[in-house]
Amino acid sequence: MPYAQVAENVRLFYTDDGGGEATPLLLVHGWGADSHQWSWHLDALAAERRVIAVDLRGHGYSSVPAEDNTPRRMAGDLAALLGALGVAKVVAIGHSMGGQVVSILAVEHPDLVERLVAIDPGYGIAPEVAGMFPQTIAALRSEHAHEAAVEIDRWCTNRRTPAVIRRWHRRRLYGMPPHVLAQAFEAMFAREDSIGVRPASDAYLARRDCPVLSLWFDPNQAAWEEGLLKHPDSKVVVWEGASHRLHEERPDDFVALVLGWLAG
Repeated sequence: MPYAQVAENVRLFYTDDGGGEATPLLLVHGWGADSHQWSWHLDALAAERRVIAVDLRGHGYSSVPAEDNTPRRMAGDLAALLGALGVAKVVAIGHSMGGQVVSILAVEHPDLVERLVAIDPGYGIAPEVAGMFPQTIAALRSEHAHEAAVEIDRWCTNRRTPAVIRRWHRRRLYGMPPHVLAQAFEAMFAREDSIGVRPASDAYLARRDCPVLSLWFDPNQAAWEEGLLKHPDSKVVVWEGASHRLHEERPDDFVALVLGWLAG
């Protein structure tokens, strides 16, 4: 499988499937996962377009740096990967932390992102919720990091989530380097330059100039983001009753939603 050297100490694993003249899709997984998260969608998407699915730094088969496992560094890695592949523009699709990463890519490298899809993205957290995050970060830095990560993951599913999805994510989290889990979570929500918590989310995300398709299970979060979207082709969709893993729970519906939006 392909690898790309994107920094002195970082080599990214990626797959490159499909083809055609349409703008390629760049698939970006969430916190503590890897590109296998797109196994439910790859065949259908690659039947329509070129699809690049990547393991972010610290995740999957990619390099695991001792430091800098942050969304901003991850977005920079993606820009370097696209340069190495000679890809001028992509439709960037990200879930959870990946939604934050592709949003940073769109703001910092707007020439690379034609359109953006954010799936229950890791931003827009209310300050009262984020008040609990220092304890979460401390737990992720402890000897019980994996147990803390699995506890976080319980929030990400509900009774409708298939057992195979729950099991896959638990197994993946237990295989993660603990320092990556802690660094990435902290960088999403608790650093000075973090964009995961309001109002920092509002100010940063308003800088996205491309069309955005945003998919949420929470109608309140959806209504909040709708107020930030500037482009007339942007769209917010709510799947009430789903969980944070909504695109994995309803893969056929997700593929149809994305391809329909791109075609429309």
